Amino acid sequence: MKRTALVLAFMAFAAGAYAQQRPFTPRLACGQAQQIVAANGAVVLGTGTYTYDRYVRDRSFCQHNETTEVAFVPTRDTPQCPVYRCRDVELDFFD
Repeated sequence: MKRTALVLAFMAFAAGAYAQQRPFTPRLACGQAQQIVAANGAVVLGTGTYTYDRYVRDRSFCQHNETTEVAFVPTRDTPQCPVYRCRDVELDFFD
């Protein structure tokens, strides 16, 4: 009986961790979204009902073969709030 209770408690804890919601930019002001990224360094933001992406404070949160690019997310007060995300560096040896 104790084992069953322990398993159920663990499952409830795991389900709670899995169900954590990401910040949803359309409900935030642009400054709030930018502050969340700045405070965390790298964070996944929800940008729509079924859309999300990882945004970063600076290049130090990207892989060694990536750089940052400006991305725009919809927020409560502006349709295009600027934040950064990582993208692959494109090397062009023939240009």
